Amino acid sequence: MPTFTAPDGTELAYRIEGRGEPLLCLPGGPMRASVYLGDLGGLSSRRRLFLLDLRGTGDSAEPADPASYRCDRQVGDIEALRVHLGLDRVDLLAHSASGDLGLLYALAHPDRVRTLTLVTARARPLGVEFTREHRDERAALRVEEPWYEEAFQAYQNLMAGSDSDADWDAMMPFFYGRWDEAAREHAAGDVAQTNREAAGLFSPWDAFDPDGARAIAKSWDVRVLVVAGELDSAPIPRVGAQIAELFADGELAVQPGGGHFPWLDDPDFFVRTVADFLDR
Repeated sequence: MPTFTAPDGTELAYRIEGRGEPLLCLPGGPMRASVYLGDLGGLSSRRRLFLLDLRGTGDSAEPADPASYRCDRQVGDIEALRVHLGLDRVDLLAHSASGDLGLLYALAHPDRVRTLTLVTARARPLGVEFTREHRDERAALRVEEPWYEEAFQAYQNLMAGSDSDADWDAMMPFFYGRWDEAAREHAAGDVAQTNREAAGLFSPWDAFDPDGARAIAKSWDVRVLVVAGELDSAPIPRVGAQIAELFADGELAVQPGGGHFPWLDDPDFFVRTVADFLDR
């Protein structure tokens, strides 16, 4: 994997997939190696994907200072990658928890961002959080699934404070639109691909200034696409619409039957939606 050096000297790695105009991709988790993104369901056929392993994940080195795992401290890593690639402005895609990082980068460097695609992504910099009520609402949509009873009991255990690996494993079907063999294989990689220590440090609320961020987002010329899965709780579609409305030029796409990893549930829909947005 090619590498570059972050401002603090940490060596960071990234993967390249596909052809076409570049698209910088930030993995979620938080702090999960980019391998789980694959080629985003074949988006590599329409764009050349640069998939970053965040510091301390995948093939990227661990930093000397663990405090640099905070998402606001990683903004400089994204800017260093842009400079390393020689790009004047970038199309940026952020999945899940890295919505926080992608937003912070775009807010800090709006002149360097042409588009921002938030895929089932968090938006804490804008003061948006996903709640227990949202998760309960989406879980109720899956009551007819054969795995529902076991998964819902595990979900309740986790909400009550359990940290059991068995409960986390049992709850995983809620994250996918289809709990098939591909989904099970994808879910099985989560633990090995995630830096748990870094995940706990990634996104504290004191890293954000929501009022300031909303003012900037409402006035900038960055086009923003918010992709929500019909069955996902992060964000549920109506919250995704609220996020899109916070931008001067934001739009929402809801993927029918989509979960938290929509490129697995319906690759054709996902690729067409994202690529058409980027090509406009």
